[in-house]
Amino acid sequence: MNINGYQQYKQQSISTMTKSEMLILLYDESIKRLALAQIALEKENYEQFEDSVTRTEKIIRYLSSILDRKYAISSDLYRLYDYFLFQLGRLRAGRNKEIIGELKQKISELRDTFKEADRLSS
Repeated sequence: MNINGYQQYKQQSISTMTKSEMLILLYDESIKRLALAQIALEKENYEQFEDSVTRTEKIIRYLSSILDRKYAISSDLYRLYDYFLFQLGRLRAGRNKEIIGELKQKISELRDTFKEADRLSS
């Protein structure tokens, strides 16, 4: 498969996703980026570490920006995303592996909660 064909397939896959599927994909990508940051930190590859943390921050900022504030849970999610961003800043400053583990766990729990809610609403 050529690169153009793959890009078209990828774009079509994304454009046909439900909001729930997209949300879960974003959480998955955050978890993946944190895992890459952890590996990079262990290998002392600080450029890849910074890139992975930056990508995670962008995803969390995006998730925060799309919250629909008319729902009560949105303010709780906003505070949670703000906490994630704070922890990512601490991670960047201190390069602490424990922060990565904590963030991966919390984002995984949030992802699982949304996945279960989506399953129950179907």
